[in-house]
Amino acid sequence: MAKLYFYYSAMNAGKSTTLLQAAWNYREQGMTPLLLTPQLNTRDGAGRVSSRIGLSADAVTFSLSDSLIETVRRFRKNTHVACIMVDEAQFLTRRQVSELGDIADIDEIPVMAFGLRTDFQGNLFEGSQFLLAWSDVIAEIKTICHCGRKATMVLRIDENRRPIRGGEQIHIGGNESYVSVCRRHFREGIAERTGPELPFEDTHED
Repeated sequence: MAKLYFYYSAMNAGKSTTLLQAAWNYREQGMTPLLLTPQLNTRDGAGRVSSRIGLSADAVTFSLSDSLIETVRRFRKNTHVACIMVDEAQFLTRRQVSELGDIADIDEIPVMAFGLRTDFQGNLFEGSQFLLAWSDVIAEIKTICHCGRKATMVLRIDENRRPIRGGEQIHIGGNESYVSVCRRHFREGIAERTGPELPFEDTHED
């Protein structure tokens, strides 16, 4: 039976790299994955999924009002789809997450969603909230804070790398706007190392 997967992390953990590698694996076996990305994600250009290490691929864009079931059906008219892969899945709506579950359950197409868990204030995004609630498989893609601990939070920063605590939840940006940190440095609002390097800690522990 097909499943709905949610792979989550803080910023810069390699979510898009993992998605693109998975898509490559499908294509190498002669199968076609359908890559989806929200229209509001303009950082990499419209209709592109790109990673920090230089990998990229074309993707079908969708708006927050679109039916993902209809989007998938339009694509399937001409192509057999082996898997659905969703980039920046935190921007999904509750209805769209439910539709992804229907695609897995009814159409029996595996769905892999990749996204952030929380925003710069430590709150769940709508898409992430319902992916955490409804996905069959949930996995963390890990990255590290500047102190060496596992990064689980995201700080929004200004041009002087000072934390921004207020504002709209969605603000598209990259390393100039966001940095991944551990819970301690999220609370303290410290975006980069300011003292001696801490002893290395095993960031692969649960």
